[in-house]
Amino acid sequence: QVQLVESGGGLVQPGWSLRLSCAASGVIFSTYGMGWYRQAPGKERELVAGTASDGSTNYADSVKGRFAIFNAKNTVYLQMNSLKPEDTAVYYCNRVVRIWPWGQGTQVTVSS
Repeated sequence: QVQLVESGGGLVQPGWSLRLSCAASGVIFSTYGMGWYRQAPGKERELVAGTASDGSTNYADSVKGRFAIFNAKNTVYLQMNSLKPEDTAVYYCNRVVRIWPWGQGTQVTVSS
């Protein structure tokens, strides 16, 4: 069973950057369409960034131009720049289809 482990979250001020990481043993991420999701308090989990096995990427309008998803050394990253308070959420990685069991996520809090 795939176990996803997200890391890299934290408390940052508006305008700062963070890089989230997602790792799993026994999985070659590049063979799957992978995504980063987030869930803010009281809201549904949403997909904010996705990458396909052909390397193409897509982003939610709310993060376009600020976030970037990429794979390196079998780790899926989410580079988040120009963070806003509304980016505050627990962030998760997973496939974009045929979801695996969710990991514990990593908390991102953007606050002054």
